[in-house]
Order: sequence, then structure tokens, then C-alpha cells
Amino acid sequence: MVPAPMLLAFFMNAAIDQQCEIYIKEQGLEKEIEAKITEIYKGNERPKYHGELPESNNGLGLMLLGVTGDQVLPKAVYEAIKIKTITQVRGTVQADILKEDQAQNTCIFSTEFALRLMGDVQEYFIENNVRNFYSVSISGYHIAEAGANPITQLALTLSNGFTYVEYYLSRGMDINKFGPNLSFFFSNGIDPEYAVIGRVARKIWAKAMKHKYGANARAQMLKYHIQTSGRSLHAQEIDFNDIRTTLQALYAIYDNCNSLHTNAYDEAITTPTEESVRRAMAIQLIINKELGLAKNENPIQGSFIIEELTDLVEEAVLLEFDRITERGGVLGNMETMYQRSKIQEESLYYETLKHNGKFPIIGVNTFLSSKGSPTVIPVEIIRATEKEKQFQIKTLENLHKANDTDALLKELQRSAIHNENIFEALMEVCKVCSLGDITTALFEVGGQYRRNM
Repeated sequence: MVPAPMLLAFFMNAAIDQQCEIYIKEQGLEKEIEAKITEIYKGNERPKYHGELPESNNGLGLMLLGVTGDQVLPKAVYEAIKIKTITQVRGTVQADILKEDQAQNTCIFSTEFALRLMGDVQEYFIENNVRNFYSVSISGYHIAEAGANPITQLALTLSNGFTYVEYYLSRGMDINKFGPNLSFFFSNGIDPEYAVIGRVARKIWAKAMKHKYGANARAQMLKYHIQTSGRSLHAQEIDFNDIRTTLQALYAIYDNCNSLHTNAYDEAITTPTEESVRRAMAIQLIINKELGLAKNENPIQGSFIIEELTDLVEEAVLLEFDRITERGGVLGNMETMYQRSKIQEESLYYETLKHNGKFPIIGVNTFLSSKGSPTVIPVEIIRATEKEKQFQIKTLENLHKANDTDALLKELQRSAIHNENIFEALMEVCKVCSLGDITTALFEVGGQYRRNM
């Protein structure tokens, strides 16, 4: 999996340190704290923010760069700030190891160990009353980006979601406590099935959570984010990408998604520019602020095509559930690479239709411009400079000099070996250890990812 639990611990610590900084300024302790930080670094250069602060950013959090609040504040004060902060902080960590194995391929730990880390995060959330943070974004987006059609995206994503439910229940967690911490993430392409992907997902999830697991009303609610399809962005006539993104955004808003990300039109060829990002944002603003029909919730609900599509998509998803069950469930399917094979076959089918012109894509394989719609070459590719790379390496070296990381990393390994909550240990380790330090230490006790062949 991507190192989501470690990044989450970094984020949580940053949020706590921001609140510590506010406390320091309120109490007028700046000079005293600065002296303590200087003592910690013993003449070594402290980390600092590289470049200019973005406009309107007040720099909150930069005072304690390179240290954490517990190193400079009394223990009781720090603990009080920490407890308050983590119960209020909001956000989402993707963490979804199942879609990583099935589609995205950014796995680093063994699947078993990665699942355990996910469970430890959710257990920590329950024990520490972290109610406003989603412990996992169960993702279909990457399944769709890898080539799956909308039915497969939805079926694999929901089946992965139910796998997490079963796993968390097997660890003794209360469904009403972890259910609200689960969220979903889907892609919206241009196919008609995407018009109902959210309502079908909510329908299936709510019925299963209520009737199979006995969950309460809050845990039955499926919260989902939509990102418009990156796969539908083409390098030919890139201006047309905004048109496709607008239609996909309409699908999402009419289907009542909880949040929406509209892609920039030039993402097919490069990192988005400020101008292209503004246009992507304008798509949402125009729909939400100007389009009259969008001011009404469920504007297309009740129409024949939407109701018919809902029934057809639900039926197709349930049939795929049967196929997954017959083959040994989600984890059993992953061992025989069923999900990967299915995604690859659907991707190949789509690409074949695109290349032979049976699936028309305007400006790409049909209605070409007078120039033949050549691929647009980006004016500038944004890359880190050598100076920036060396700055980062030096910052890491100074961090190591200022802190004894060996003892903390050994304690982390001990927690893993003795079946204690690893995320609890990560919250301490991430204060002074780098991502590379932590990953290397956990490889030794959790195992590195190896694909089944």
C-alpha cells in the first residue's frame, strides 16, 4: 500500500503542533520556545520552509518545524492540546490496500500487514474519539482509471468495502463506531451508468449495513467523493477535455455526491497550470452558482431512464458479487488475480474500440480538426531542480543529527511483533523519523509486498 498510515501520523502531528503554536503565541512564550529549539539542534541547521509562502497563508505551523510540541511544552499542556485536536481534525486518508493490489500497484507492505495497519488506524480512531476523519477512502477511481467499466468499478469497490467491514468486525470493533469513518471515492466517466453510480452504491450499502450487520442510521449512510475521469482526458484537442469534465461534473452533482474534484484539461499532457486549474474550478462554480436546475436536489430523479438505469446497474453489481463469492471472496479472488484480469480485459476492450473508431471520441478518432488533431506538446514540464533536491537531502541529514531515531524504530518494531496498535506507535515515531526510516523498519517485521503470479 502507499504509506498512508505514516502520512496520516505526520498529518495528525502537524495539526497538533499548529495548535501548540497557537497556544505558545497566546501565552507569549515565543522567546522561551525558540531557545529550547536552538538547544535541541545544538548548532545544526534547523529545517525551514523552502520558497515563498502562498498568498493568504499565515505560516501557521512553521514555528515548530523540525521539533514537536511535546519537546518544548509541559507534558500536561501538550496532552490536553493533542486530545482536543484529534477529536476535531477533519480529513480523509486513502489507505485502501485492496484497490492498490487490484488496480493501482503502489503496494509496499504485504497485503496482510497493510490490512492490519488499516485496522490499527480505525481502532485508534475509535479509542481516541476521532469522529470527523475518514480512516479509509474505499476507492473505485483507480479501478476505473486502470480500465474497468462503471459496473466493475462499482462492484469491486463495494465488495472491497464489505471486506473491510468483515475484517474490522473480526477484530471486535463496533460497526456503529467504525461505519461512519468509512468513505468512498468513485470516478465519473461519460457512460450512462455513471449517472446513477452514487444512488446505486448508497442503495446497496444501506441495505447491507442495515439488514446484514444491524448498523444504525448514521453507519448506513454512504459518503462518497467523485473525481471526473482522468482516463477520459485526451492529449489531442485538449480544450475539449473541459467539455467532457463539465458533463461528468453534472452527473456527479445531479446524483448528489458529497464532494467533487474536476480535472484540469491539460492533465493529459502535464502538471496543471494555474490557468487550467482555475478553469476546472470554474466548471463547479458555474454549475453550482449559475445553473438553475442544479439548485434543486435530485433534478432527474423519477425519470424513466434514471429509474431504469438504477435497477439495471444494481442488478449487474449484485451479479458480480455472486461471481466474486463463487471464487472465494475478495481476498481469494486477489490470490488468483481475478480482479486484475477483469480490469485488464475491459481496458483492452475499450482501447480496441477507441483505436478502431467504433467508440467515437470527438477530436481523437472522429471529427478531427483540419490539422488532424495532433497530440499537444506541453510548453513546460515542471520538475524539482537539483538545488531543491539537495536542500531536502540536507534537511533530512540535520533531522537525523538532532534526534536519536534508533530506539524509536526498535520500539515500533516491538509493537508490531507483539500485536500492539502500530498506529499508536507511529504517532510517536513520525515526530522525528523520516518516511524511509519507518518503511525500512516495518519491512523487517511486516514483510515487503510481492505480487502473486
